Amino acid sequence: MLRTQELLRRHLPPAPAAVLDVGGGPGVHARWLVKDGYMVNVVDPVPRHVDAARQVATNAELGDARDLREPDAKYDAVLVLGPLYHLLERSDRDTALAEAYRVVRRGGLIAAAGINRYASLFEHTAFAHLYKDGVRRSIESILASRIHDGKKSFTAAYFHSGAELRDEVAEAGFEDAEVFGIEGPTWAMLKATEQYTGESVIGSELFESTLTAARMAEPYPDLLAASSHLLAVGRRPE
Repeated sequence: MLRTQELLRRHLPPAPAAVLDVGGGPGVHARWLVKDGYMVNVVDPVPRHVDAARQVATNAELGDARDLREPDAKYDAVLVLGPLYHLLERSDRDTALAEAYRVVRRGGLIAAAGINRYASLFEHTAFAHLYKDGVRRSIESILASRIHDGKKSFTAAYFHSGAELRDEVAEAGFEDAEVFGIEGPTWAMLKATEQYTGESVIGSELFESTLTAARMAEPYPDLLAASSHLLAVGRRPE
């Protein structure tokens, strides 16, 4: 959350810009964006999420990232921080990005998140059970196919590489697309530490060092593969 806030605040236009949070869930990001002075509309396909988002966002309504009920060029920024990894087919992701392009104004921002292709490899190493045959086979399948079927845990999801996420955003028409590693290359150490100690590491020296590593890694694309989540940003041409 801290890194997502940091990256978005760096790229968002000044408040009180209008932001559409597509797949915004119960308003986790809408809450702090509204406090920052933005006008935030949330769209989500889950009714209970929409009910919760209405308590914190400027407005919230049911909707689908692939078919937004919004006018053309209405928003200064569009956030797509969940839909892309819930859409397993490239055609569906392309449609969602095309809709984001349609509803953002010229010069406006898109910010789109993806789960990193290697996230589950690092996570299950931190959980100390990757060596188990069933877990290993499951992670091998994700690495090969980039798809998690969601039959036993988590949810059905698509896992991106940094280059792939950047290309999807760029091919949707957004200019100057670039990708950031949200958690950075050493986040798995935090997971492992919490797993073994049972205690939160937030605020610790290890946490601060991991956060520093994420910031230092930004200029080096080779390190994207070590971050759990990826954030792509781009702009609709003027």
